[in-house]
Amino acid sequence: MTLVQPGPEMQALIRKELNENVNTRQQDLTHVKEWLAKQPHLPQFEDDQRIMTFLRGCKFSLEKVKRKLDMYFTMRAAVPEFFNDRDVTRPELKEILDVVHIPPLPGLTPSGRRVVVLRARKDDILLKCNVWEGAKLILMIGDIRLKEEEVGVAGDVYVLDASIATPALLTKFSPSLIKKFLVCVQEAYPVKLKEVHVVNVSPIVDTIVNFVKPFLKEKTRNRIYMHTGLESLYKYVPKEVLPEEYGGYAGTLDVFHDQWVKKMESYRGWFKEQESVKADESRRPGKPKTQDDLFGLQGSFRQLIID
Repeated sequence: MTLVQPGPEMQALIRKELNENVNTRQQDLTHVKEWLAKQPHLPQFEDDQRIMTFLRGCKFSLEKVKRKLDMYFTMRAAVPEFFNDRDVTRPELKEILDVVHIPPLPGLTPSGRRVVVLRARKDDILLKCNVWEGAKLILMIGDIRLKEEEVGVAGDVYVLDASIATPALLTKFSPSLIKKFLVCVQEAYPVKLKEVHVVNVSPIVDTIVNFVKPFLKEKTRNRIYMHTGLESLYKYVPKEVLPEEYGGYAGTLDVFHDQWVKKMESYRGWFKEQESVKADESRRPGKPKTQDDLFGLQGSFRQLIID
């Protein structure tokens, strides 16, 4: 499956939002590549498409791109449980893919945003799955999108289906997992998260949101919307983009999910090669970054407030 790329008119709007200058972007790309080559602790990295996606996600702020890329490679070494053994044919990953939908949708919203739907299909089996492996799958899709969002998008919109949320499911998500995953997403990937829509909410959802909020940036916390029904969702995400399972016209989530599974299978060799593309803290100029520097988990535990 191919992610639909914006047409010329939408591209112009997206470039304006992302501060992308077609006359200077190649110069910016060259600058970042030259900077990377001078960093003794970072790997050799010649993937122009991924670097360009970082530039777009950082609105062409060169200093922000450098911080993100440093963290991108640092996380790959600091959290191997997210970045090793990324083979979707492994039983642990297949088990999750059998019970969870996590596909980015092919189309774009009128404002040029990509919509990603996350929902569980079988709640009883989900309780038996390894949630660390689930986080790994989400980051695998993120890595593929770094390569395949060819001309850039104006940000991401997540639709999270909370219909299977239970207290038992909440206990599977430790503060350590949440913290490490959100540091990866917020600090190491060029994600422009525009909206998070939680649908099919129930009282337990408030507890889950309170559990996660201490780990989120304030900007992200302010972009979470709760929906008891779907009509209010359509005010933000048009039916033309949504799958049939959510009253949309874009196709079925089952089909999109299966297409993404096949795509991840096609990347098996690439994912294996990427395991060595990571930072080497022993070669970092100055003080190496520690787990406490990166995650500060003890401080996060003290901040947790769960109703």
